[in-house]
Amino acid sequence: MTPPPRITFGVKRACSPWQEEAQPATKAQVPGRAAFAGFICVPTAGEAVEVASFIAASVIAVDSNVHLLTPMSSSFTLPGELPTTMAERHGSNAAVVIVALIAALAMSSVLAVALYYLHILHKSRPRPRKAYDSNMSGLSQDFHKSATQYMLPAMHVSSSCQAQVFTYKQMHLATSNFNPANLILQSASHSVYRGVLPNGRVSAIKQLNDRGKHVDREFRIEVDLLSRLNSPYLLELIGYCADQNHRLLAYEFMPNGSLNEYLHSQGHSESRYNMLDWSTRMRIALDAARGLEYLHEFVSPPVIHRDFKSSIVLLGPNFSAKISEFGSAKLGSDKANGQVFTRVLGTHGYVAPEYALKGELTTKSDVYSFGIVLLELISGCTPVDMERPAEQRDLVSWALPRLTDRDKVHEIVDPMLKGQYAFKELVQVAAIAAMCVQQEADYRPLMTDVVQSLVPLVKQRSLDLLPCSACHQYLHSGSLRVK
Repeated sequence: MTPPPRITFGVKRACSPWQEEAQPATKAQVPGRAAFAGFICVPTAGEAVEVASFIAASVIAVDSNVHLLTPMSSSFTLPGELPTTMAERHGSNAAVVIVALIAALAMSSVLAVALYYLHILHKSRPRPRKAYDSNMSGLSQDFHKSATQYMLPAMHVSSSCQAQVFTYKQMHLATSNFNPANLILQSASHSVYRGVLPNGRVSAIKQLNDRGKHVDREFRIEVDLLSRLNSPYLLELIGYCADQNHRLLAYEFMPNGSLNEYLHSQGHSESRYNMLDWSTRMRIALDAARGLEYLHEFVSPPVIHRDFKSSIVLLGPNFSAKISEFGSAKLGSDKANGQVFTRVLGTHGYVAPEYALKGELTTKSDVYSFGIVLLELISGCTPVDMERPAEQRDLVSWALPRLTDRDKVHEIVDPMLKGQYAFKELVQVAAIAAMCVQQEADYRPLMTDVVQSLVPLVKQRSLDLLPCSACHQYLHSGSLRVK
């Protein structure tokens, strides 16, 4: 049998043959294309180095003094070395396969994430808006259809009024090119102008300043609701404009502004306060209560205003009151408890506790908000005022113990009334307000009960100031109830 070949070269470090200082033969030790699989031993100087095993394709010159004469047998082993088995080779192959699978899965995951990101990026890109016809006829039909399907597919009322459709040019002319002299109210979200429509009717024209998805949603809800509801205690929508990216609403004009302006505006005059005597305040409360009663009891399913406050109670001639701002309204439930779970909207100080904390919205949420407005009418105070003494900053917390105490109830009365009220009526109104602002929704009354409690407090001369046809229709309108 042919002895194993040897490689001879000079080394400086010496060791006994086959000592444990044997090192793996690598390409760094033996340059060239040969791949070594065994060990080499570093013997004493001048002796030959025996290579345990290696795999080489052909005779390769390692350096100028060393030549490989022939490949060695792959089965050759060093003394004490275990021969390579088939199981070890299979284990090595399995490890390679597992690593390859893991790498493939990782690449697939990265690719899937990249594709999902591109999909989201594509959906978030703004799409070009469709051009609107100048005559707006097609837009009117499509708009009303989409608004109805979007918000109120199941609301039923006995009658509805069709809102007019205006072009932006008509709105521009109605407000004298949006002249600042015609500006009634301006906020971050909208501006309200006094305008004269083509038929000569004076109106309040609200121009929406923002153009986000939530603004479009509120615009559609307002148009759809007020086009289908008909009550003398809700602000009338005359028409709207949805010309290209313009969003405007035309309402009936309420010359005396909002209740909030009379109660809390800065720099208010005493004469303005004198207009809100006790009798007028009670009539405003009754009108607002009737508006909420219509939404809760005369519409199926009920409509929850969700943002009732003194600034949306508008005052017309003779200080008749109407409810406005229905962009946040939501349909209630016909079930026994009537709960709807939704995101919290509203104004701080007016939001019911269960709605603010848990998102539970019912018609009783509007009852709580009405109770706050009733407290404002009694006291002349805002719901929350950090400039007041610490115990009076939160109106409900401060007023609630006094509302049911006959000896202390006078402490919460607006000093601008100068004592011009009947103490018996004050006690009755205070009791109604106390019931409306109860922390537990089940303890609050229905708006129908509130209306029935307020009617006796409003003097007959105040009722006579209401439009006779409207009052008669509302008080005797059993046909309007569709539940």
